[in-house]
Amino acid sequence: MLMDNGTLGPAKEVHGYADGAKINFVTWSPDGQHMAFTVRYEDKVDSSVNLSLWVANAESGEARPLCISENIRLNAIFELFVWVNDSTVLVCTIPSSRGNPPKKPLVPFGPRIRSNEHKNVVQMRATKEMLKDLHEEQLFDYYATSQLILVSMDGQVKPIAPPAIYTALDPSPNEKYLMLTSVHRPYSSIVSYERFPKKVELWTVDGTFIREVCDLPLAEDIPITSGSVRKGKRLIRWRPDMPSTLYWVEAQDGGDANVNVSPRDIVYMERADPLNDEKPQVLLELDLRYRRTSWCNGSHALVYEHWYKTRRTRTWVISPDCKDVSPQVLFERSSEDAYSNPGSPIMCRTPAGTFVIAKIKTKYEGTYILLKGQGATPKGSIPFLDLLNINTGVKERIWESSKEKYYESVLALMSYNPKCEIQLNQLKLLVSKESRREPAQYYIKIWPDKNQVQITNYSHPHPQLALLQKEVIRYQRKDGVKLTATLYLPPGYNPSEDGPLPCLIWSYPGEFKSREAAGQVRRSPNKFARISSNFPLLWLARGFAVLADPTIPIIGEGDQEANDRYIEQLVASAEAAVNEIVRRGVAHPNRIAVGGHSYGAFMTANLLAHAPHLFCCGIARSGAYNRTLTPFGFQKEVRTLWEATDTYIKMSPVMSANKIEKPILLIHGEDDSKVTTAMQSSQFYDALKGNGVPCRLVILPFERHHYAARESVMHVIWETDRWLEMFCASSSRNIQVMESTVDTARSPACEALAVSFTKIYSLVRLSVS
Repeated sequence: MLMDNGTLGPAKEVHGYADGAKINFVTWSPDGQHMAFTVRYEDKVDSSVNLSLWVANAESGEARPLCISENIRLNAIFELFVWVNDSTVLVCTIPSSRGNPPKKPLVPFGPRIRSNEHKNVVQMRATKEMLKDLHEEQLFDYYATSQLILVSMDGQVKPIAPPAIYTALDPSPNEKYLMLTSVHRPYSSIVSYERFPKKVELWTVDGTFIREVCDLPLAEDIPITSGSVRKGKRLIRWRPDMPSTLYWVEAQDGGDANVNVSPRDIVYMERADPLNDEKPQVLLELDLRYRRTSWCNGSHALVYEHWYKTRRTRTWVISPDCKDVSPQVLFERSSEDAYSNPGSPIMCRTPAGTFVIAKIKTKYEGTYILLKGQGATPKGSIPFLDLLNINTGVKERIWESSKEKYYESVLALMSYNPKCEIQLNQLKLLVSKESRREPAQYYIKIWPDKNQVQITNYSHPHPQLALLQKEVIRYQRKDGVKLTATLYLPPGYNPSEDGPLPCLIWSYPGEFKSREAAGQVRRSPNKFARISSNFPLLWLARGFAVLADPTIPIIGEGDQEANDRYIEQLVASAEAAVNEIVRRGVAHPNRIAVGGHSYGAFMTANLLAHAPHLFCCGIARSGAYNRTLTPFGFQKEVRTLWEATDTYIKMSPVMSANKIEKPILLIHGEDDSKVTTAMQSSQFYDALKGNGVPCRLVILPFERHHYAARESVMHVIWETDRWLEMFCASSSRNIQVMESTVDTARSPACEALAVSFTKIYSLVRLSVS
């Protein structure tokens, strides 16, 4: 509990469940008096693992199972549960009549047939097939179908609506209606469930069906062009400032971003139960693609639109309940321009549990709100808080982060008012504060004096590297584009005394429309350096220098397509980064490794092929290396293979496998369902091996695009460490030692870090347990 002076009240320990209970999905009731959560348990009959719903009293801390009956088992495939009001929870459960799962027939149902006899144009980004056959469709129905039940605090249970595959449960703010979203047949084998036929219905909380909001057909034909969307109603939401009013958007271009029309999107609004057959109200017509709405009240709301191809973004001020007030553009800018980003509005929680823009009461006339932003500047990010007059667009900066040592950021509004009207001189905000050597702590910042009350005191998670050296460096590539990177050096390291170190460069390319935007600084030198299992800072403890996230901008100005100069710009950016760290004397030019995940792995393979003089080895995780296997676009590339054949081929590392000479480690999740399927790494490995390239392929069982299991994470660390020890840490990179562990000499300053590596390695192991 937050006290009036900004301090935290006494902690309440939740009790009543068994020791060692596995708890998930914790949520607060709208009034904050209870919290619901799930507990995993083993079924006594068939030894399967199930979920039960529990509730804890915030005042006493006492927890108890909410659903007493053992026949009620939760279904966590999609939505699990949601608070309808302060004393009722809507829960997805496994239907009692479900029975045993369908068995795969010993004899196939028949041939698998896909047909396009009607000459439809269906272009899909490459992915693994979703539902392969009738048996998998039956399995999807079996496991994903839920029976909804309403459970009250006294344990009473009431079924509501027929069993279906519910993907979203949305109670109205006035707790009177339920908006239920479900998917149904016919399914597809080439798109995920998000594009299956989708039905949205309105029900009352007592189980009465009101009406069908929409029933959208299967959407296999959404164009691959950025900005293309599904036809029909989309993004259907409740207005958070009204009792039971729906709003949504509909494309006027058929969802095809290649079609030029005005308006492109229309935002509509309608009551849940329209009176006298009233038609939906048009809120706003947009020429760009709708993104979202931030609601304040009937007089003000902010509507955002964006167009990727031009990078234009607009923010509109509308008066949703005032028909005589015209919409006004509040901000219009390039979405790439981080320096001009005005920030996002501070939100306030309503008595209904929804969030609306907080209205700030000042001594001046007009309607004021607060905008918080990251504050990108040429000297680094400086988060800020602005007071904005929403009527005039005039802003006043009322707070910004320290520029010298700390990185402070506004997280949430802690002041409360039922009408969401907050006095400026009574403002309370939750903020975080960190430095490059101090982990983030949380504070309550209180106006008008902006005093801070610290509410956490976290210890350093890896004290062995508490004195690591961090610097945001700036340099320039040969075409004049300014670049940025974060350079990390081991504790106690001195270039003049210890000499250059082995270095690991880890990055991910980005696409831009302008050189100016590509050169902007989007990071802070004052942020805490946290060691994680998926980022390379762990190797500081091995005596490596680490160059993290050097900007690799791929720029396509005007009508130019960025990827037509991908290789040229990729190599130029990497050369600039390598030249800078060698010039500084911190990296040995013959002991620099490069690595990355996903598109960063694609980058790594291309750099080893087209810039072999820069790197001694590479580490590529979950990458796609043959773009002919993704013929309908990838990343931000919207042209097809047949429209840009040369680009697809030149960008594919597999086409240049014969040019790669330096060792490369390939790691991939076996069940990766993105365009980066495990087949990409397997085929690339075969191509490398066929050309005599030193390489190693690691396929992680049951893992997807990102690795989750403790065993997988720890094995990836082991493989990476082994690879770097063999081919980067040693000045002699003898291919014959691939199958042995190499112990290499280090500088005196880095020798002591070898012991620290084992300790931090153990901490990482605990963090992924």
